[in-house]
Amino acid sequence: MEKKIIIAIDGFSSTGKSTLAKELAKHLGYVYVDTGAMYRAVAFFAMQNGYIGKEFFDKESLVNSLPFIKLVFQFNPDLGFSEMYLNETNVEQEIRTLEVSNYVSKVAEIPEVRSKLVEQQQEMGKSKGIVMDGRDIGTVVFPEAELKIFMNASANTRAERRFKELKEKGDTISSLEDVLKNIEERDYIDTHRDDSPLVKAKDALEFDNSNISKQEQFEKVLKFIKM
Repeated sequence: MEKKIIIAIDGFSSTGKSTLAKELAKHLGYVYVDTGAMYRAVAFFAMQNGYIGKEFFDKESLVNSLPFIKLVFQFNPDLGFSEMYLNETNVEQEIRTLEVSNYVSKVAEIPEVRSKLVEQQQEMGKSKGIVMDGRDIGTVVFPEAELKIFMNASANTRAERRFKELKEKGDTISSLEDVLKNIEERDYIDTHRDDSPLVKAKDALEFDNSNISKQEQFEKVLKFIKM
C-alpha cells in the first residue's frame, strides 16, 4: 500500500484485538500501538503506590500523580514487538496479570487519565501508517480513521481464551470462574462509563470471532484493507 492509513481496532476484552493488530502492523509495515497496555501501566502504577485495592480507590492521588507518569513503547527486536515502559522500567509482564485486569477498567473510567493518554495516542498517529487497538480508538482517538474494526465474541469464549493464556504464562492462581467474572465486570464498566464508553463506531466493520480462527479473521480484514 502506497498511501498509509490509520487502522482503529476496538472491542471487548480478550477478543484478540492486540493479536490482530500486531499481525496487521507486521504485514503492512505499520507501527502498532497497544493502548490497553498504557491503561494497564497506569493501573499498575496506582497499585504500586497504594492508590487502589479491593476495597478502595484514591482517585485524587492518582490524578495528582499523572504528571509523573511517563509511558513509552520500546521495540524489542528479539520479540518482534514493542514493550511497555513505565518511568523507564519494563513492565510488560507485570501489567498482563489478572490482578491488573481487575483494576484497569476502573482506572480507565477517570476522565483525567483518558485525556492524558488520548492526547499521547493522537500524537502517535499524526504520520499515519499506524494500527491502534483499544476501546475508543474509532470513536474518540481517531474518529477520522480510514478503517475501523469492532471485535466481539461471547463472554464464555473470551474467558476460555484468557484462562488458557494465563495458564500458559504460568499463572496458577486464577480459575476459569474468576476470569469469566473479571471479563463480565470489565464489559459492564467499559460500556457504562460516562467518559468514552465502549461503543461500535457507526462506520466500523464488526467481527464476531467466537467461531472463526485467527488466520481466517486476519485474511478477512486484510481484504478490506486492500479494497
